[in-house]
Amino acid sequence: MTGVVVSEAAAEIEKLLGLHPKGFDLSLDRITRLLATLGDPHLKLPPVIHVAGTNGKGSVTAFCCAILEAQGLSVHVHTSPHLVNWHERYRLGVKGGRGQFVEDAVLADAVRRVADANGGEKITVFEILTAVTFVLFAEHPADVAIIEVGLGGRFDATNVIPRPAVSIIMPISLDHQAYLGDRVELIAAEKAGIMKRGVPVVIGFQTEDAARDVLIETAERLGCPHAIYGQDFMAHQEYGRLVYQDEFGLADLPLPRLPGRHQYANAAAAIRAVKATGFTVSEHAMEMGLSHVEWPGRLQRLTDGALARIAPRASEIWVDGGHNPGAGQVIAETMANFEEREARPLFLVTGMINTKDPVGYFEPFGGLAERVFTVPIRGSDAGLDPVALAEDAARAGLEAEAYSTVAEALAEIGRITEEDSVPPRILIGGSLYLVGDVLADNGTPPT
Repeated sequence: MTGVVVSEAAAEIEKLLGLHPKGFDLSLDRITRLLATLGDPHLKLPPVIHVAGTNGKGSVTAFCCAILEAQGLSVHVHTSPHLVNWHERYRLGVKGGRGQFVEDAVLADAVRRVADANGGEKITVFEILTAVTFVLFAEHPADVAIIEVGLGGRFDATNVIPRPAVSIIMPISLDHQAYLGDRVELIAAEKAGIMKRGVPVVIGFQTEDAARDVLIETAERLGCPHAIYGQDFMAHQEYGRLVYQDEFGLADLPLPRLPGRHQYANAAAAIRAVKATGFTVSEHAMEMGLSHVEWPGRLQRLTDGALARIAPRASEIWVDGGHNPGAGQVIAETMANFEEREARPLFLVTGMINTKDPVGYFEPFGGLAERVFTVPIRGSDAGLDPVALAEDAARAGLEAEAYSTVAEALAEIGRITEEDSVPPRILIGGSLYLVGDVLADNGTPPT
């Protein structure tokens, strides 16, 4: 598969996947035991920005990193899942420059050491990989570490950090109901579990009042200084610029490089969070961060590559890993904004896994997408059958048909639009696993 690193580290992780259960088993007991055996590396980290939420975690992480690096700080970043290669989960900070994915030999060594320390005890692979995060970040000096929650918050393996510099809770909506609860206030309570007594909390834009209320109540109960989007800080577009405002004043900034109006609120949460860390952050650093931020697989434009060349000539192709109803809403709004700016017929190429709500994801595209092409996902055993997914799209009121591969879907879009005078706009998404497959096949893995 093009773009995938055949690596020593990947081989070590594959061994673990054969020994330990896949998925999540929410508890802190196993990770705490393992970290104690390793010498408690999670207690030896630089100041931590801890990020939770249903949507926007990756974007706010990217904004925080870009702003802090523009200030000249070295920044470690942990995210999950990866798109193409395991190394993407671990970006190690570089003084005065952009962080780099961990080198293969370094990752392989860390994985082996953590697995050996576990001694064959019952554990999940995610917990081992989280312990690897702490080992790597403790052993490589940096000014800041940004650590993204894997699932939920309260019992997520990252939540052993006793006192982060700041906690961020991004937008909360229904997702992972089997683990976190079937009401948004229950999910909010789980996400709020990363709050620590007296530690500053930044609460990003919340579409659900019930979620916001739970977050505020928890912050107040724990005595956490908290800043709430829309109340204590905010951002809006004005004359092609982003105007950011908080209790410290105004900043006139460029619009974020990441597309979509929802990124205004994400950028605002990042600015407020980096201020809460105690590091001095200049307006110039904010400007540079917003202008140069990168976040692969989230409304990423494909302009070249093996798959892009199959699509109709002059197509506008986007890939996005959003996979729940909340993500579907903001992505559809972005596509509608693109349509206002430049009208093109919109086609969706979609693959999803069986823990998601496909109908809820598709519904916001009603009246916007011409047609849906559903495809399988290689990167997950939980991928939905494309035929069943097409039926879900039809239940959402969209015309849909199943295809065997993304390449076949793109070729079909080319066939049905070959007589059209306006090239199509194509959105490939519905799952980070699908986006990973696409970036690998296209020959454009994250760097």
